[in-house]
Amino acid sequence: MLPSTLLNPTQPVNQQIYRILRRDIVRCLIPPGTPLSEKEVSIRFEVSRQPVREAFIKLAETGLVQIRPQRGTYVNKISVSQVKNGCFVREAIERAVAKRAARMATDEHLYMLEQLLNQQRTAIDRNQLDDFFQLDDEFHEQLALVADCRLAWETVENIKATMDRVRYMSLDHVSPPEMLLSQHYDIFEALKQHDENGVDQAMHRHLHEISQSILLIRSEKRDWFTEE
Repeated sequence: MLPSTLLNPTQPVNQQIYRILRRDIVRCLIPPGTPLSEKEVSIRFEVSRQPVREAFIKLAETGLVQIRPQRGTYVNKISVSQVKNGCFVREAIERAVAKRAARMATDEHLYMLEQLLNQQRTAIDRNQLDDFFQLDDEFHEQLALVADCRLAWETVENIKATMDRVRYMSLDHVSPPEMLLSQHYDIFEALKQHDENGVDQAMHRHLHEISQSILLIRSEKRDWFTEE
């Protein structure tokens, strides 16, 4: 079991447990196929089982765990089919978002995006992969805000949990942060020019990366994947 984790008493307990467990599963600190015990998790967070149960249900909704009545809860293996379908849906949404953002981007928006890119550069220079991973998401979320469509990012977040495990595993050698940052700059430069076609193609190249990454990651961690 992972070390005890303190929660913020001012925030909903079940949501905090969900976010922390999601992070641990995405980063494979809790590997695919691992059983999750309500009792052990409640001890880790020093809470009753009810908020843990609620967090498990939310994790099941995102496809990260499977709750088997009378048999327990298990971290799902990574579904190749689910990753591919998620990539398809995410690309459709985010390419539309990027084109709309290219029409709507103001100088203030561009400044905020550039600051995120600077933070990503700092994270790379300091070899802080976890920080880069988070800043990558923030960049894409900010694009949805530029396009005035937060719902687009919320939709992407709800479907990308399984993809995120592949994204995280690929960071150190398959899709290095330097390459991803370069792709982010391509998107940013097209936004600066309000070039809808350019930003569309840059986003396509960027998001296509994960569909290629899964092939190599699966060959390295076959026990963690399923074709279903």
